[in-house]
Amino acid sequence: MFKRLYFYIISVIMLFTISCKEEELKSNQIIYNPIGYYKTDYNTKTEVPRQGILVPEKKARIVLIENYGEALPDLDKFEYIWVLYHMNLVKDWEPFVNPPGTEHFFGTFATRSPRRPNAIGMALTKLDSIKSDTLYISGADAFNGTPIIDVKPYLPSVDYVKSLQNELMEKEMGHHDEKMVKTPVYK
Repeated sequence: MFKRLYFYIISVIMLFTISCKEEELKSNQIIYNPIGYYKTDYNTKTEVPRQGILVPEKKARIVLIENYGEALPDLDKFEYIWVLYHMNLVKDWEPFVNPPGTEHFFGTFATRSPRRPNAIGMALTKLDSIKSDTLYISGADAFNGTPIIDVKPYLPSVDYVKSLQNELMEKEMGHHDEKMVKTPVYK
């Protein structure tokens, strides 16, 4: 009897602990502050490319705010950078989306749709130059004024993986661009 009571008490404590942790996770907020903003020719009346790297001739700027320019030393030694940004014009998300170029619906997390629970965009762009607190880039894919969350260097040794399975899915989803070469050529 004592053994049963002991296991019952332990079970109740474990359930309470699990429940508290779930509530804690639900109530925690993650807050990011922009480090800068895109300056592009794109606005709500123009079409933004689905991936900026597909339009390497499109020039844009990232203007950093506050003291974030202090973090730029050595970034100019890289030719390509990842830009993480907040798609601030997206107001809702869908669990399934129909990507352009296909008639099929896919789970949102299997796509790069902007209609996500957390509207975070990610772009691989060419870093043309840095002047003061401004990054000059090629291949932008965001609206003018889009908040930038972070900038990171593209590292081929860890950011590139050759995957036949991913390439086949990309074609099935209509994301494959036959005109796109394996590595974009910038002028």
